[in-house]
Amino acid sequence: MMIRLLFASLMMTASAAQALEPPLVPGLLATALARPLLEQDPGVAAARAGMEVARQEAGILDQSPYEWTAKALTQRRTVNAGGGYGEWNIGIERGVRLPAKSAADRRLGEATVSEARARYGESVHVSARELMALWLEWLAAEQGHALAQASLTSVQDNLAAVDKRVRAGDASKLDANLARAELAEQRRLENDAKTQASAAWARLSARFPGLGRERVPLPSPLVLDQNDGFWRQRILSESEELKIVEAQVAKAEAQAEREKAGRMPDPTLGVYTASEVGGRERISGVTISIPLPGGLRASRSAKAVAAQEVANHALELKRRQLETEIAGELATARGAYESMQIANEGAKGMQENARLTQRAYTLGEGDLQTLLLARRQAGAAANSALQAQLVALKAWYGLLVDAHMVWDLERD
Repeated sequence: MMIRLLFASLMMTASAAQALEPPLVPGLLATALARPLLEQDPGVAAARAGMEVARQEAGILDQSPYEWTAKALTQRRTVNAGGGYGEWNIGIERGVRLPAKSAADRRLGEATVSEARARYGESVHVSARELMALWLEWLAAEQGHALAQASLTSVQDNLAAVDKRVRAGDASKLDANLARAELAEQRRLENDAKTQASAAWARLSARFPGLGRERVPLPSPLVLDQNDGFWRQRILSESEELKIVEAQVAKAEAQAEREKAGRMPDPTLGVYTASEVGGRERISGVTISIPLPGGLRASRSAKAVAAQEVANHALELKRRQLETEIAGELATARGAYESMQIANEGAKGMQENARLTQRAYTLGEGDLQTLLLARRQAGAAANSALQAQLVALKAWYGLLVDAHMVWDLERD
């Protein structure tokens, strides 16, 4: 009965999938339910606010760092041969950012925005991973509770049958005691399963409040029809982790260009007018000042070039790390799918063994201990099949999340 319940849930997957998601991702939590949960996540909200910070930073970089400076001077000139004269001098000046520096600052701002956007996408991706894992664990726990309830019902029915045989003189009191002990153990297992389901829901609802407790049958993963090259290319192209490092490389390149351009100091231009000799002389003119560059500017430029080299190596390292993770995830997904099939076959065999043992006991051709052992083995096999299905689902859906093939993740 336990196995029939498990496989009945698998048969219901197709109809549930049509109501929730396209056939590519059977049984997945609907996008209409998942997206609000992801958008309301505090980490995602913080990353979204971070994009505004980055846009403001880009706006600052796009503007000149210099401001107008007003200057005023008054003085008194005293002449030995005669009296004194009041004099004054006023002017304004401002630094001028050279074009190469403006272009580098603009590229630096664009890279800053790109990094913030990638960090936002990564926060959505991490949140989606957590939602996927918690949701599957809850469904599996509920399915485990359903299996435990079915097993409890079978044990209760068995105890009633044993008691009936004891009254008829066809069974001993020892059989009745064994049946009662088995019932007590199954009650404990059912309570443990119920507790695990409640705890799984508590974790899910606390991490993602607002999700209704609407159970659907635990879906079954599909076989990976696409080759590894497809998944590798897709996941790498959608990887926010890689995009973050790429943006950091762009920032390092822009910073190196900025420091290189900074080896030529920005000039300061100004205009002024003055009154001297009591106003009998009026002066106007233009000023220009340029700092004389020293070794510090060259050192900063060399440091930025070295930092750019570090960023390039970090990008290559991140790419290799992701390729390693993808290869492992693909191998795990394929292996988990095969393990699930093996576990399902074993569960079917144990269920059939329990059915035959039950029939033999009913006909008086077997003892109760053998029957109880067969049922325990069938229950353990059913739970093993359930856990194998959960592992396979996590691996399968994990690939879909990483590839941005669910919940409109490709738009982030």
